[in-house]
Amino acid sequence: MGTAGIRTAGTLADGMVEITSDEELTELLGGPPTARAAGKVRARLAEQDRQWLAQSPFCVVSTAGADGSCDGSPKGDPTGFTLVLDDTTVVVPERPGNRRADGFRNVLVNPHVGLLYLIPGRSDSLRINGRARLLKDAPFFDRLAVKGHRPRVALLVEIEEIFFHCSKAFLRSGLWKPETWDPEAVPSRARIAQALEPTGQTLEELERYYGPQYADHLYD
Repeated sequence: MGTAGIRTAGTLADGMVEITSDEELTELLGGPPTARAAGKVRARLAEQDRQWLAQSPFCVVSTAGADGSCDGSPKGDPTGFTLVLDDTTVVVPERPGNRRADGFRNVLVNPHVGLLYLIPGRSDSLRINGRARLLKDAPFFDRLAVKGHRPRVALLVEIEEIFFHCSKAFLRSGLWKPETWDPEAVPSRARIAQALEPTGQTLEELERYYGPQYADHLYD
């Protein structure tokens, strides 16, 4: 049994009214999806999908563990980092990171994944749902190398659903409008690490670590 129908019992705070059925949700959303939305799901890559993947430098990989716990992991590389093997199979290379591998550990027990691909400046997005496997080598790993660095792990995804998502969320958020950006509105990465992560390092050490040279070691 999948996790979609599992609900956790609990008491809601005063004033909160829970939705408990598909029928209730459909009614609140104004009815079933439009014919265009319901019929846009495909099981094979079209040429437009291939073009999008060739220009996308970023995706979020969503997974769930055997107990239903979820993870969303960002993946980014030069444009076209996702390798298209055929009309139903894509490969996402893994790069050096914090080695938690939360999403990969989920895939080992639950292969269902969701990928969301973005292109900066575009308000639509590409969604892929499918079944994943972890690879430690394959003949195509050399094609996944960046700056001479070959991945140690790659995520192979067998596509079950693929479709383009509309622009409304991006338009509402103004995500790509530079005039709305304010990166200094929250503490720096170094200050967040010092406050919330047991690094044992001083703020000065963390600021050096996350300084300009941080980008020099992305593939080490």
